[in-house]
Amino acid sequence: MSLPARLFRCLSLSLAILAPGVALAEPSAIYLVRHGEKAAVGQDPELTPQGQARAQAIATILARTGITSIHSTPTQRTRQTAQPLAQRLGLDVQLYDPRAPKALVEKVKGLSGPVLVVGHSNTLPELVRLFGGAPGSDIGDEEYDRLYQLTPMSGGAVRTVLFSTPSAP
Repeated sequence: MSLPARLFRCLSLSLAILAPGVALAEPSAIYLVRHGEKAAVGQDPELTPQGQARAQAIATILARTGITSIHSTPTQRTRQTAQPLAQRLGLDVQLYDPRAPKALVEKVKGLSGPVLVVGHSNTLPELVRLFGGAPGSDIGDEEYDRLYQLTPMSGGAVRTVLFSTPSAP
């Protein structure tokens, strides 16, 4: 067998061995949170001091989870919620369009390692569903403490764990 034929055969065998692992690439956990408390004025309000404190608490909670990617809608309040963890981990916050949740889900499912997604009360339940989790009841307008942890299980199932983030004293 010629050298090019042997190289092609080795390459084909290598690709066959590696392909299943590439196809199964998915995050080891997906964390989803709503932005922290927001100011009551303006079309794109910033976080209140209580919201900033909640963002810091989220960063503290998730700092040791191994987060490899952080995603946020383009609003100030979601970016400000994601920023403390991004700074702590040296990551950039990647923006996504909340009107295109399936695009975000496909993008995140192609990643590996734990991922954080910051969204809104009216978008998180749908994202949790699209990732295969159980969102529970709707998120109220004054509810900012939910932290979802979605973990892919064997057979395509997703385990949903719901935590609460602490509010400012």
